[in-house]
Amino acid sequence: MKRFIIIPIILITLTGMGQQSISLEECYGLVAENYPLAKQSQLIENQNSLDKAIISNAKLPQFNLDAQATYQSDVIEIPIPNANIEPLNKDQYRATLSVNQLIYNGGATNAALNVKSVQTKTKQKQVDVNLYQLKQQINQLYFSILLAQETDLLLKAKQTQLRAKLAEVQSGIKYGVILPTSDKVLEAELLKLNQQFREVESNKSALIETLSSIIGKNLNASTLFQNPLVDTQIRHDLNRPELELFQLKKDEIAHSEALISKQNAPKLLGFATGGYGNPGLNMLDNSFQTFYTVGVKLNWNVFDWNSNKKQRQSLAINKDIVDTEAETFKLNTNIELNQQQKEIDKIESFIASDLEIIKLRKEVLKSADSQLKNGVITASAYITELTNLYEDENTLVTHKIQLQLAKANYNVIKGQ
Repeated sequence: MKRFIIIPIILITLTGMGQQSISLEECYGLVAENYPLAKQSQLIENQNSLDKAIISNAKLPQFNLDAQATYQSDVIEIPIPNANIEPLNKDQYRATLSVNQLIYNGGATNAALNVKSVQTKTKQKQVDVNLYQLKQQINQLYFSILLAQETDLLLKAKQTQLRAKLAEVQSGIKYGVILPTSDKVLEAELLKLNQQFREVESNKSALIETLSSIIGKNLNASTLFQNPLVDTQIRHDLNRPELELFQLKKDEIAHSEALISKQNAPKLLGFATGGYGNPGLNMLDNSFQTFYTVGVKLNWNVFDWNSNKKQRQSLAINKDIVDTEAETFKLNTNIELNQQQKEIDKIESFIASDLEIIKLRKEVLKSADSQLKNGVITASAYITELTNLYEDENTLVTHKIQLQLAKANYNVIKGQ
């Protein structure tokens, strides 16, 4: 006997193991990985590597190759009679290779690299912010699917109850206790239920398809959407990625100020030039010669008409703008949180009322059930009371899902 009991249990277990399931947190993680916008993070990092390599090239020797051939209308002549100095050719040729090596620029290159690094972090955090803003959309889809699941369960429960009642009514009709057409009313209600099943299934399928597209994972009607235990813990601090973005913008401004302060620093370069031409460095030797020069060069912009100062003032204004954006964001977020908390309180009061209403509806339906069996009321009157109970139970389920959605949105707004 035990063998026959074990086999169905194993089959049920295997079926459950094979069913795909997903949670709300998994949806959050998948959208951060698979949403097309998420690819920008790696692209930004690749771009940063290239830009930093370009900036770092300033520390490497810079090579320049020049070549020219000219013809001039006149050349230098030595006004000394019988000097036997051959005049220069009017056609002249020269090819040079120059090397310049930066020795010192006040740390401007390293400052530029720091600016580029923080700019990259700012861009990547902006991607994170944009992805985070998808969470409320995911919440709406996910809990709408949960509501469809719960509605389907309610419909099945109602269907089971109607079928059982139909069997009772048909038996009562057979023995003349209940009016002959009473079963037709129940059969019509069962047909209406089939329409409701199809509508719920269609809506759920559309929601699942949309959610699947956003998170980049194939989901279907058989996927089990886990009911999350969403709770709200009142905290006074926000933990939104937008706040990190504002801080990174301020860091970017600070590094830009450091870069500007180094732009007018003296620059020391070493250089070397080698060449071949006619004439060479000796202008009196009218032949092709090799030549070279080496040296150091100092470049210092001692007066820039206060351009550097005005740039720093402009950055200070940008910093104030970022501060006002952060303050505005915090204010609006706190307003949203207060509104969401009031929504949570309202729905919780609705649920308490729903439970009382359902309790009363069940008592009414119990009485109607007894009256139908005894032929006191018609099947239509019974259907009315059963539908009233179902609608109130559906309202309770809707409010419970709405409460979970409100709490999930509260958490998203808070950044928990």
